[in-house]
Amino acid sequence: MLHLIEAAGWPIVLLLVASVVGLAIILERLIVLRAARVVPRGLLQQVLTEVQTQGVSASLIETLENGPPLGRILAAGLRNQQATREAMKDAIEEAGRAVVVELERSLSMLGTIATISPLLGLFGTVVGMIILFGSETPTGSSPAVLAQGISVALYNTAYGLVVAVPSMIFYRMFRARIDVLAVEMEQQALKLVELLQGQRRS
Repeated sequence: MLHLIEAAGWPIVLLLVASVVGLAIILERLIVLRAARVVPRGLLQQVLTEVQTQGVSASLIETLENGPPLGRILAAGLRNQQATREAMKDAIEEAGRAVVVELERSLSMLGTIATISPLLGLFGTVVGMIILFGSETPTGSSPAVLAQGISVALYNTAYGLVVAVPSMIFYRMFRARIDVLAVEMEQQALKLVELLQGQRRS
């Protein structure tokens, strides 16, 4: 690490900070956005079974609200079971929007890191060029200063791309995964509405 900072100069510190933050976001979202955690298999059927046997209870709603994201959406529907179909769907859609916002947490930061990392690399390149052009003396250029300027320019350019490319890949991947999970949660929530309203058989 110290060797990298010495070779690339102080501008690399900004990229190192960006890479650490980006890595933390990627690891956290990989855990949070697992399908088994967001849309547990069999949860809807468990809810329907309990509703058919014991009815909609406060304990069931509370358990769902404290559970996975899909559970919070289903809880919104159960809470409005006695309302009209449209009111029940509106409650589910409102809860769904809140869940999606939660799933997208930190993604804007990851997208920002992917966007600014090449710019931070370019900034380091400019600093390296300044060192190069500032090394001219009446007796000529110092080889050591020239080498330092070239090192700063190249290291920062390369590291900026190294940080930006994975960040953009994971940002796009997480966005696509959230879209898929949102559609699946919507389908299961609509199935709950139709089953409770007697318009569909399980």
